[in-house]
Amino acid sequence: MSGARVHDSVPHTARPPRPRRGALLAGSVGNFVEWYEFGVYGYFATVIAARFFTPVGGSETEGLVRTYASFALAFFFRPVGAALFGRLGDRIGRRPVLILVIALMTGATTLIGVLPTYATVGALAPWLLTFLRVVQGLSAGGEFGGAVSVMTEFAPPGRRGLYGSWQSFTVALGLLGGAGVAALLATVLTEGQLSDWGWRVPFLLTLPLGLVALGLRLRLEETPAFRHEGGRERPPGREVARAVVLGAGRVMGWSAAGYTFLVVLPSYLQNTLHTGFRQALLVTVLANLGFAATIVPAGLLSDRIGRRPVLLTGAGLVVVLSVPLLNLLQDTGTSNAVKGLAVCGAGAVVGLMAGPGPAMLSEMFPTSVRHTGLDESFRTRSVVVGGQ
Repeated sequence: MSGARVHDSVPHTARPPRPRRGALLAGSVGNFVEWYEFGVYGYFATVIAARFFTPVGGSETEGLVRTYASFALAFFFRPVGAALFGRLGDRIGRRPVLILVIALMTGATTLIGVLPTYATVGALAPWLLTFLRVVQGLSAGGEFGGAVSVMTEFAPPGRRGLYGSWQSFTVALGLLGGAGVAALLATVLTEGQLSDWGWRVPFLLTLPLGLVALGLRLRLEETPAFRHEGGRERPPGREVARAVVLGAGRVMGWSAAGYTFLVVLPSYLQNTLHTGFRQALLVTVLANLGFAATIVPAGLLSDRIGRRPVLLTGAGLVVVLSVPLLNLLQDTGTSNAVKGLAVCGAGAVVGLMAGPGPAMLSEMFPTSVRHTGLDESFRTRSVVVGGQ
C-alpha cells in the first residue's frame, strides 16, 4: 500500500463512458466551487481586513494579519473534516459525502456575502466570519478525497493520471474564476463601491454555482469499486498512517509552490511591491493560465512514463526557478511583459506536479481506506505548508 499501484477488482468493462463522464463532471464542479471560494477570499484579503478585522482607528497591517489568521484557521480544520468525512466516505459511500460537503461549502460561502461588518455589529463580525471559515475548512476537508476517489475509481485502464488530473485542473479553473470575477469588479466599480458592497458579489455567486454542483452530485452513481469492495476489512492502522505521512510528504512542494504563486502573490505584489489591485490580479490570472495549461498534459504523460518522473521534474524546476522569479518581479527595470511570461511559466511548473498528484495519491490506498487516506494526506500537508 505504501507505494504500489492499487487496482480495483471491478472489471473495467462495467464502467460505461457515460457514468465516467458524469463522475468527472460531478467531482470537478464541486472542486471548482471550493477553489473559487478559496481564491476569492485571498484576492479580497485587503478589503476583508478593512471591513471585518480593522476597528476605527486600527492598523491596516494588523487587520490584514488577522484576516490571514482567519484564512489559515480554515486549514487547521481541514484535517478534522478529512478524518470525519473520509471515514464516512469509506463506510457509506463517496456519493453521500460529496453531496454533504458541497452543501456545507455553498451555504457557508454564501453567508459570508451577507455578513454584517465591523462597522455594523462591532467585534461580533470577525467571530461570525471566522465561524464560517471553520465550516468551510471542515467541508473542504472531505472534498478532495471524495472527488479524487470518484474520478480515479471510474477511470478506464491506464487513465487514472488523466482522470485524476481533472481535480487539479478545476483548482486552476476555480482560482481563475475567482480572479476573473475580482478583476471584472475592480474594473467596473470604483474603489469605494468595491469596498462598500462589491466584495460581496463573488461570495453570493457561490449560491448558483453550488446548486448546480449539488444537482450533478445528486445524479451521480456510486463508484463500481466501492460497490464491490466497500465495507471490507480495513488494513492495519499503522500501514494507513505510514501511507498518509508518505503521501503528504510526496506533495509538499506541490502545495507550497501552488499556494505561493497562485494565491499569495497578489497580496505580496500589492503590499510589498506596491502594485495596483488590478495589476496584481492580472499577474495572478497569468500564473493560473500557465498552471491550467500543463495540468492535464502532465496527468496524461504520467500514465505513459510514470508519476514520479513528472513530479520530480516539476519539483526540481520549482527549486531552481523560485528565487530568480522573485528577483525578477522586484527588478524595476524588467518589462511587464517579461514579468507576465515569468509568472505564467511559474504556474506551468506547478501544473507539472499537480497533474499526476491526485492519481499518485489514489494509488497508494486500497478502496476500503482510499477516501480517508486521500483526505488526510492532502490536508495534513496543507496544515504544514498552508495551501493547495
